[in-house]
Amino acid sequence: MNKVVFLILISALHLQAIEWKSYDEGLKIQKQTHKPIMIDVVRTNCHYCKDMEKAVFDDKEMSSWLEERFIPVKINLDLNKLPLNLSVTFTPTFYFINEDHKVIKKVPGSWNIEDFKSLSQGVQ
Repeated sequence: MNKVVFLILISALHLQAIEWKSYDEGLKIQKQTHKPIMIDVVRTNCHYCKDMEKAVFDDKEMSSWLEERFIPVKINLDLNKLPLNLSVTFTPTFYFINEDHKVIKKVPGSWNIEDFKSLSQGVQ
């Protein structure tokens, strides 16, 4: 495989999934874009988290839709603590955070594309 074809394939793969940020990166981007931060709280061995990643966040159209509206942040509870004194009962759980560092909405659970889009559509 030549170098150009390889780079095109890598670029195509990159477009199909959300580009997750750290919380600190998300805060910096939020200051510039004024978008809400969407925190995806996961655990390493959470099969519901992995299912949702494949079914929802690896979808090119859905990932683009979400990135237009939100700053996607992923926090793995096995590696990091939650900011803002947030807590979860189970993973995945999603928090939508405004510029005042307040929770706009909390969405617990694993969802399909249509349901997650519906649940996150009115968040601003």
